[in-house]
Parts: sequence; structure tokens; C-alpha cells
Amino acid sequence: MKVLVVNCGSSSLKYQLFNMEDESVLAKGLVDRIGLDGSVLNHQPTGKPKVPLTAEIKNHTIAIKMVLEALAHPEYGVVSSIEEIDAIGHRVVHGAEKFSDSVLISPAVLAALDEFTELAPLHNPPNIAGINACAEILPSVPQVGVFDTAFHQTMPKHAFLYGIPYEAYKKYGVRRYGFHGTSHKYVSQRAAEMIGDHMSNLRIITCHLGNGASITAIKNGKSIDTSMGFTPLEGLVMGTRCGDIDPAIPPYLMRKEGMTPDEVDTYLNKKSGVLGLSGLSSDFRDLEEAADKGNERAQLAIDVFAYTVRKYIGSYAAAMGGVDAIVFTAGLGENSPRMRDQICNGLEFLGTRVDAAKNAGRGKEQEISVDGSKVKIFVIPTNEELVIARDTKTICLPLVK
Repeated sequence: MKVLVVNCGSSSLKYQLFNMEDESVLAKGLVDRIGLDGSVLNHQPTGKPKVPLTAEIKNHTIAIKMVLEALAHPEYGVVSSIEEIDAIGHRVVHGAEKFSDSVLISPAVLAALDEFTELAPLHNPPNIAGINACAEILPSVPQVGVFDTAFHQTMPKHAFLYGIPYEAYKKYGVRRYGFHGTSHKYVSQRAAEMIGDHMSNLRIITCHLGNGASITAIKNGKSIDTSMGFTPLEGLVMGTRCGDIDPAIPPYLMRKEGMTPDEVDTYLNKKSGVLGLSGLSSDFRDLEEAADKGNERAQLAIDVFAYTVRKYIGSYAAAMGGVDAIVFTAGLGENSPRMRDQICNGLEFLGTRVDAAKNAGRGKEQEISVDGSKVKIFVIPTNEELVIARDTKTICLPLVK
């Protein structure tokens, strides 16, 4: 069975084609600058050179058509015909409370996703566009939606409700939803496998640390709390997002600076975080380099970020009555030994210490805690696409036999 995994952004489309017999990746790629000048498809057949394909890519339908043509191209393709594609899995950011698991796409599901656009205005519309584009070109191929929010639907009410009038939750769905769920699910399952125990017996804290970052408390295989909230703005200080702040700050800034609601939203989402603190960059590689040269604000931004991560880890250990494993993943979590060390420095009371030699590695799956640690620390590269492919196979296999 061959499964195409699609992840649509507003002006981009990432894809991977899996052979689910052995879960190998046949090809992957990125369509960039959809609807803009300079649009390009970078197609990467496994084991072969990358193939850049430039064209005027006005919309997601054209992008999907180009991807399918590349996959079946006689020179750099990986299938003889697009008819070999048995199913398509889509990353969908927001499923609200309606979807607690991956689902087969239907008109009713699409209508629900459209309703949730207000909750994820930057993400759900391109996700829907990708689904519609695939349906237009491959109408007989089943499609599955895999939701960032689904994994967190096991959170209890006392964890997802805010301290505002209950009517806001009942009328408008104002609550903590959480995101990065597919990533948290994958790395927690891998951690359990590496420990050699079942998820149902473990308490795991997963740290998805990139430009967007979130932490999840996973007890007995279920998400019981997570740092992102009603939107991906809440939680950790991030690349350009402020994370947790006093809710009185936005109206205060509006009065002082004469900002509109949209301007405040931009200020908190795109001008804050470590970018706002450092005045330099949202990229932690730039910050670490500048800090090494004595830039105090770059070091301050790093310190603030590490401190907020450490606070969340401590609070989630308390929420679960202990912790068996801590997992680092995503761009920063997988590739910054310095950040992992700084975050873990002070967590020794939990019963763990980082092994400096093991921690020196970048981007590879390994345990980095000292031998015999009560609490294991892992670096596990995330693989959201594989989770999407597996869910798609499970749902669609009876349909394509």
C-alpha cells in the first residue's frame, strides 16, 4: 500500500510518499511560494539528487498536480503511475472537540473543518485547500485527516478550562486545545519502546522545541496537559511568540501605543518571543552564536526560554505525580546540546542527570541521561509524517483491498 502524506501551509506544501509494506519513504519534497513570484517544487526521490522544478504555481491544485507528475515522472519519479497511490493523509491543525482521532474525509468532515477556521485562521484554510485539490485530481482515492489537536482530547476538564465564565466555553469553545499532538504522540511512543515498557505504565514529558514550541504531560499513554492553549500563542516563550503573559498586557498596550486588536495580535505572535527579547533573531543558532560573542540580550533570550521549559517540566512532573522519561524533539530539541543541558541543569531533584558525552550528539535518536538514571532523558527526532501515514493506512486499508 502506498500512502501520500500532505502538509499544506498558506503558501507551501510538504509531502512524502510512503511504501507502507516496510514504511519506507519513496520520495519527499516541498512546494514553496504558492501564489507568489518565484514558486518552486523541490522534489527528492530517496537515494537520488534533489530535482528543482520551477513554474507559476498559482494555487494548491496546481501544486498537487505538479507533485503527482513528479512522483510518476519517467526520469525522477518513484511510481509508474499515480494510480499506484492508494490513499492520502493530510495534516490538519485544528479539529476542535469534534475529532479525537484521525478520520476519513467526507463532506460532513470538510464542513466541520470549515467551521473551525475561526479557531485556526492561518492553518485550517490551507489544510482544506489541500484536501480539495487532491479530491479534484484524484477523486476516487480515499483521504484521511490527522489532527494536531486530536491527541490532546484526552485532557480532563480541570486541565483544559480557563478561569473565565463557563459560558465562554459552552458558547464559543474557549478552552485549551493544544497543538503538535502528532509529534508528541510519536516521540512518546518511541520513548516507551526504547525504555522497553508499555505506554500505559509510564509518565512521559515530551518537549517539542522549535520556532514553535510546546510541552505535553503524557500519563498512561494519554495527554493530560499541554502548554499551548486556545491558540498556539500560549505556553512557552517561542521564536516570535510571547507565550504565557498577563492577559491585562494586550489592552494596556492598546491604550499606551494606540494599537488595534490586529496590531496587538501581530505584536504578540510575530514580534515577541526570543526575537523580541534579543532584538536580534528568532533562530536559536543565531542567538547561541551571538551569546558566545558576549551579546547579553541574546544570552538573556536563551536563559528565559530555558527557564520557561524547565518550569513546565517541573509542573508537569507534579501534575502526574512523578515522571519516568523526558523527551526532546523538533529542530531545537534535536540539535542543540547546549539548550538541552541548560534546561536539564536544575532538574536533578527529579532523579536524572545529563551525560555530557551522549548529549553532544545532534539530530539522532539516543538516550542522553547518565547510566542508571531514575528518570530517562531522550532525544528522539520527530516523525509526524509517519504517524499520519500509519493512521491513513489503518483507516483506508479496508477500502482499497
